[in-house]
Amino acid sequence: MTRHHATTTPGTVRQAVLIDFGGVLTTSVLDAFRAFGEEECHDRDLPLRLLTEDEQSRKLLSAHEEGRLSAEEFETGFAARLKLHGATVEPRDLVARIQKRLQRDESMVTLVNTVRTQGIRVGLISNSFGSDTYVGWDLDSLFDSVTISGREGVRKPSRRLYQIACDRLGCHPTEIVMIDDLKQNIVAAERLGMVGITHRDAATTTAKLAQHLGRPQAEFMPASR
Repeated sequence: MTRHHATTTPGTVRQAVLIDFGGVLTTSVLDAFRAFGEEECHDRDLPLRLLTEDEQSRKLLSAHEEGRLSAEEFETGFAARLKLHGATVEPRDLVARIQKRLQRDESMVTLVNTVRTQGIRVGLISNSFGSDTYVGWDLDSLFDSVTISGREGVRKPSRRLYQIACDRLGCHPTEIVMIDDLKQNIVAAERLGMVGITHRDAATTTAKLAQHLGRPQAEFMPASR
């Protein structure tokens, strides 16, 4: 196994980008879970609380994201955990009901396209969730490389998935900017030598990305009409 070591110093200019899917190219995944919780569980925080604090729920999610558990099996198991904690929901299409609350963030899609037109390689690194997560997205056209947890059998924040993504993008971790909406995924990426951006909105991410790539921010702004 290739071992990467962080050898750069703060302020080092990077050459490529790895970007998350849900919560970065879409609206907030956390908000989608909260809306599902509020509308179907009558407790907006229950689904996320179980996925972070309940061991069985965490195991279900981990197994699903790593491709060891189908979407249907995850839905059945997670619905049972919700019921155990006082919320009765229909298991069928549970993931789809969460995902329907996600909207495509066109500003971030435009940013990916714009960065690539500047000759900078951009790869996707995503934890899969559900069977239809990427329907309607032409990932192979949008990105230079695609790394999805369910296909690789390992998920973020595992070092192994980051190494696969870096190798597939053809870059050393110290050459890469990582964009993700979850802080724990950024922390793990930085341990390999990447520099991270915790995404909150397109404008802030664009400004930070331009800085890390050593480019004027104007290069990554949409052309005015």
